[in-house]
Amino acid sequence: MMGPNPHRQDQSLYSVAEVTAMLAAGETLILAAEEALLAALPRGNWIGGTSPYFMTAEAGGAYSRDRIFVQRMPDIASVAWVGMLDCGALPDMAALGPDNGYTILLMPGQSDVHRDFALHGLEWRDLFRRPVVGWVTGVAGDAAATDRPKVFDGRTGRSADDMAVVLHVALPDNAFARVDIVNLFVPDMDGPVLTFADDTGFTVERVRVDGVPTRLIDHIAANGIDTRLPLVADYNGAMINVATSAIDEASGQVSFFAPVYEGIEYRFARPIGDYPQLFAEQLGTPRGEVAFSCNCILNYLYAGLEGQHTGTIAGPVTFGEIAYMLLTQTMVYLVIERD
Repeated sequence: MMGPNPHRQDQSLYSVAEVTAMLAAGETLILAAEEALLAALPRGNWIGGTSPYFMTAEAGGAYSRDRIFVQRMPDIASVAWVGMLDCGALPDMAALGPDNGYTILLMPGQSDVHRDFALHGLEWRDLFRRPVVGWVTGVAGDAAATDRPKVFDGRTGRSADDMAVVLHVALPDNAFARVDIVNLFVPDMDGPVLTFADDTGFTVERVRVDGVPTRLIDHIAANGIDTRLPLVADYNGAMINVATSAIDEASGQVSFFAPVYEGIEYRFARPIGDYPQLFAEQLGTPRGEVAFSCNCILNYLYAGLEGQHTGTIAGPVTFGEIAYMLLTQTMVYLVIERD
């Protein structure tokens, strides 16, 4: 009987046995799956995080609790450093990386490292020294009350719900990495400007609507706003989303998947049309080799992406995306180009 083919380009999801064979062959992998599947893997050159949702090469959007999503490190790349870092060590992660390469960062959703990175990551020393991409791990919706998002360091066999796993990847001098994002949302310029001066962070109550103080929950209700549409702001030329997580009627507070900041002007996004078609149009044909990608769980759920393809890129469906900073309702991908 022939063994599993670890180099099929039309396959993203594999069994524990197939991934074990890849690791035995010496491949370096970035993995996503349910916790039990990742915990069943042997030690090897891999990092991973929990998610049962994926954008796959073979089936488009997919939900699976018995398969592992596999992304391979490119042949020309090598591991410069890999390990787990806590809140105290993570701000200095850039010092551990190579002169030329990129960093993959996975962090458990709702953990202190997730919160610290979201609030303060852009202030960290040398964060922009090399491309930084990654994702926030999570669990299936029906398991949220009992299971905690995890990350795994395959070299040591450790898992954690309160640390980030970091993979620094080195590239040869004739290659370089580039980060791109696909964000379908643009601000509704007919809507008011929202600013947050009294409340900032992941949870807020008060907002200024065209300068007039009010409760955000009241503004949403009075205007019939669809909170599946994120807040959008211009961050130095890039449109960045802040997706709504929950509305607490009792407290009057609104929670987000990413923080809002003072001094930034936000608007709710315009409605969009055909998600898969728009993703494919914005993505086009990326230049170079796609080495990493991920897409947001909110895109997956709100757009009904199960069974739908969003262009040619496959990746885990995630609970927050990283392209130097924390993003939401966004696709992130990293390509490697050669001189």
